[in-house]
Amino acid sequence: MRRLIAALALSTTLALPAGATDLASMTDAERQTFRDEVRAYLLEHPEVLMEAISVLDQQQQAAAAQTDVTLARDNRDALMYDGYSYVGGNPDGDITLVEFLDYRCGYCRRAHDEVAQLIQSDGNIRFVVKEFPILGDQSTLSSQFAIAVKQLHGNEVYFQVHEALMAMRTDATIDTLTRVATSFSLDPAPIMARMAGPEVAAEIDANHALGRTMNITGTPTFVLEDQMMRGYLPLAQMQQVVSQVRAE
Repeated sequence: MRRLIAALALSTTLALPAGATDLASMTDAERQTFRDEVRAYLLEHPEVLMEAISVLDQQQQAAAAQTDVTLARDNRDALMYDGYSYVGGNPDGDITLVEFLDYRCGYCRRAHDEVAQLIQSDGNIRFVVKEFPILGDQSTLSSQFAIAVKQLHGNEVYFQVHEALMAMRTDATIDTLTRVATSFSLDPAPIMARMAGPEVAAEIDANHALGRTMNITGTPTFVLEDQMMRGYLPLAQMQQVVSQVRAE
């Protein structure tokens, strides 16, 4: 409804001739006559309303994009240099790609191989993973497990487990995660104990707090330098954004 009201207001502006009478200076009768004429005009030329909706959409998209740029710039250190998130790709790359992901997210899984292709084929992208469980208890359990592995065994083992969790199609339970741990010759007991500890909770809480600051409500969400990409993007589009960022 708000969008329609805004479009109607904009369409009225588009329908007005230059130098049209100031509505505030009209009498009630003149204002009603004017409204009747505008209504008649819009009924006769409905394409004006469609034009107004298109212009409004463009304005809102531009405003949202600029807001995202500001958010990315203002939160650069928390996004890219928090000191705890996994850093892969080329750690000395010329640009940094951050991904907020949830292991139970179908679009994250769909994007997974394409993100890997992007990073491998480019060779100069620093890649940061933000554990961002938002899809229920299994999501939280998976992230707790992954973070516990990272904190106990380091980035290399974390990445192997991360890959396994992205590929896992069974429910995430203590039993299935225990099997994941043993498949990498890891003792599951310390991992399971760590999962419920304050160190793991602090990392997830920090990511959620950053997500709220960034207005992130879904996964995957990517931040490439000061550009935010909300949702899945095919490989070709991600490569295009990379090229655009480097060209700036």
